[in-house]
Amino acid sequence: MSDIAAIVIGRNEGARLIACLTSLDGQVARVVYVDSGSTDGSPEAAKKLGADVVPLDMATPFTAARARNAGLDALEPAPPAFVQFIDGDCTLAPGWVDIAEDFLAANRDVAIACGRRREIHPEHSVYNRLCDDEWDTPVGEALACGGDALARWEAVRAVGGFDPTLIAGEEPDLCLRLRAEGWKIWRLDAEMTGHDAAILRFRQWWKRARRAGHAFAEGAARHGRSHGHWRRETRRMLFWGLGVPLATLAAVVLFGGWGLLLLLAYPLQVTRLARRRGGDRFAWQWALFMTLHKFAGSMGALRYYWSRLTAHQSRLIEYK
Repeated sequence: MSDIAAIVIGRNEGARLIACLTSLDGQVARVVYVDSGSTDGSPEAAKKLGADVVPLDMATPFTAARARNAGLDALEPAPPAFVQFIDGDCTLAPGWVDIAEDFLAANRDVAIACGRRREIHPEHSVYNRLCDDEWDTPVGEALACGGDALARWEAVRAVGGFDPTLIAGEEPDLCLRLRAEGWKIWRLDAEMTGHDAAILRFRQWWKRARRAGHAFAEGAARHGRSHGHWRRETRRMLFWGLGVPLATLAAVVLFGGWGLLLLLAYPLQVTRLARRRGGDRFAWQWALFMTLHKFAGSMGALRYYWSRLTAHQSRLIEYK
């Protein structure tokens, strides 16, 4: 614990932030909270709980990557060996840091260790349950981690930290650069964090899906040719979210109402996906929302392409 610090990022997390900081007590030696313009008293609450508070300059657009880099800067000039990154809407599981630290100490070629992030209230909405399912990734060597992970300081700093211009997908981008330098990313079979997504409305889920689409498109544009990063995911997303609708429109112009038959591809796709997952109720829900995700994701991708064309940096897409 003496050589581990935590970097917490957040904005207007309220009670979630207090729960997050409380869960870190006794697990790390130092806590840095980076605040992205909160108006709910989060910086003051963090100070009372013993965290070093770093407020971001509001004149520059906020990104999670920028906030995490600010946390890393705050740990200079005597940095710890390991840094626990955690979002302010999460709580750290008891014992996680010890498990991850032991693993990193025993495996010097691993830069980042992550575990199981769980949604605290998956029963509150189908959107929360979809988040929980999304985070249930395979145990073992991985391509990337999420926002919560224990990282080796020297490795993260050696590749320049997070890319502050990314509004989403900054963790996979970091992990790709780490892997290119010979480091490994590992998912452990251990409880790591509890997350409060609090996605209760379709509009929130849609915005989150748009953000993911933006990340896919930007990741593929940056690293797709050299590393194959998210190229397949982006192509599939654009096919279902943009290609099929445009093909349907063209077919209607050419053949009249018969062209609408192309839209049958969507229920067929939902059926295929649901049966592949076992065909229970959640499998059908998952299949439906994964198909709808392609439409929202394509909108996010188009937003990225437009920003790139006009040389304007995209703004953060917030869903809370």
